[in-house]
Amino acid sequence: MNARQMPAAAGSRGPLPPARGDLLPPAPPAPRPLAVFGALVDWTVVAIGAVMIVLVFVNVLLHVVGRDLAAVTELAELLMVWVTFLSGGSASRRGAQMTITEFVDKLGVRARARADAAIDLVAVFILVLLIWYGANLVIAGWGNELTVLQIPMSFQYLGMPVGCAAMLVWVLYDLLLIARGATREQRWPKG
Repeated sequence: MNARQMPAAAGSRGPLPPARGDLLPPAPPAPRPLAVFGALVDWTVVAIGAVMIVLVFVNVLLHVVGRDLAAVTELAELLMVWVTFLSGGSASRRGAQMTITEFVDKLGVRARARADAAIDLVAVFILVLLIWYGANLVIAGWGNELTVLQIPMSFQYLGMPVGCAAMLVWVLYDLLLIARGATREQRWPKG
């Protein structure tokens, strides 16, 4: 039993705060470059979320005193697009994307692997389409500006292809693991 697992002694202030690695949900093992990429995406989501919390707090305070700062709302909207798509990358890294598994859970190990591969291939197709159309949207949007921030609207649109590319990395890695014979339990360990 380590210090973090030990019960708090009488009169102590309770359990230790989480260690740095405990701040994010656990991720399955991956090669170092993918693990670093995944951590970068995860911490970017955390940072954007923190900025959004501050922006919403500032906006509430401004409304309390009867003021409004449109730039706060517009920046929060821009960041919401980014955090939405990047969070998809974080979820894909952990196999945490929403799924309906009643059918595939009843399959044997080999059939389940084939079904997972087929699902991943469909996801690859959809993600490639989203990256393609998202990139075209970014290219087309350079001439338009966000009303208040006066930056190209493409910065807001860019969250879609970047986030979908992050998801694509993890879906392709899952396909590679399936091709190498890894079971679902090996690819997405619980706990």
